Amino acid sequence: MLTSRQERILCMVVDDYLRTAQPVASRVIAADPELDCGPSTVRNELALLEEHGLLAHPHVSAGRVPTDAGHRYVVDRMLSREQTLPAPRQPLELSLIRRELDEAMRATTETLSQMTNLLAVVSAPSMTSATIRHVEVLALQPQLVLVVVITSTGSVSKMLASFDRAVDSGLVSWAAEYLNDRLVGLVLGARMLGQRLLDPSLTARELAFLERFAPAFSDLAAEGEDALYVEGTARLFEAAQLADATNVNELIGLLERRVALLSVLRTALAEPGVYVRIGHENELPAMHSLALVATGYGMARRKLGTVSLIGPVRMDYAGAIATVREAAHELSRFVEDAYAET
Repeated sequence: MLTSRQERILCMVVDDYLRTAQPVASRVIAADPELDCGPSTVRNELALLEEHGLLAHPHVSAGRVPTDAGHRYVVDRMLSREQTLPAPRQPLELSLIRRELDEAMRATTETLSQMTNLLAVVSAPSMTSATIRHVEVLALQPQLVLVVVITSTGSVSKMLASFDRAVDSGLVSWAAEYLNDRLVGLVLGARMLGQRLLDPSLTARELAFLERFAPAFSDLAAEGEDALYVEGTARLFEAAQLADATNVNELIGLLERRVALLSVLRTALAEPGVYVRIGHENELPAMHSLALVATGYGMARRKLGTVSLIGPVRMDYAGAIATVREAAHELSRFVEDAYAET
């Protein structure tokens, strides 16, 4: 357990290191007018923090730098005192582009990356968790029929079928009413979807008509893997935040292996609050030189995806935490509205 003075000194070292990327000398700490101690006491406290594994001494004559554990201590302190977190530097105006979930995901990643100069990653809800919101059956021409399936997440599946002879308009109207009555509200991955779609009690003519459009539903259900929206890779490199070639290679490798990154984000999805992993706290070796800040979004009792920022260990954790929280809040409002319409 650290004393209040030690906590103050540790936070000063972390803040100064984040700002300059240089080891922090004891004389810089001792010059702080809010510290009620002299240089010798500061040096002693720095040595104790180093013994705790919270600071490191790169060279004998150099100042101190925070370790992963030092960053972790400060981040935990932030999370336990939420009122000290700053508001995002600019508001997330996602309402301007709230048309479909795909558009909202892309806008979120772009906005997050621009605000933080970090890599932004947003995972979309799995299609197997989406429900059918509405089905349209339209006769475009006498022998040409279009079926449109709209899901609770805003995704749309369209299928066009041509017939050898003109389709009865009464059959088209019946199909639209039947499909909406039987399928709206069903989860796309539900086993009963096929049974509801092709009920054996239907006539041969009705079954034959509906069978032509079965792929419109199965194709949507097949999109079960979560989609990832990534933005800011180039911006992160341009900002020279990953100057080490090893770090660059690790990040590129991680982005190429989407399955591994999805696994990390699913772990974050299970956390009740903000998920922060710093350096070697990350299980993936490719992320040992990186930090991850993530949180889930969705409905009150059901998280559907994650909003996350990835960058160097030397990142603005307070800003990153506040930003992902705000983005998750906005996306949660969006998907709640979408699901409420099912």
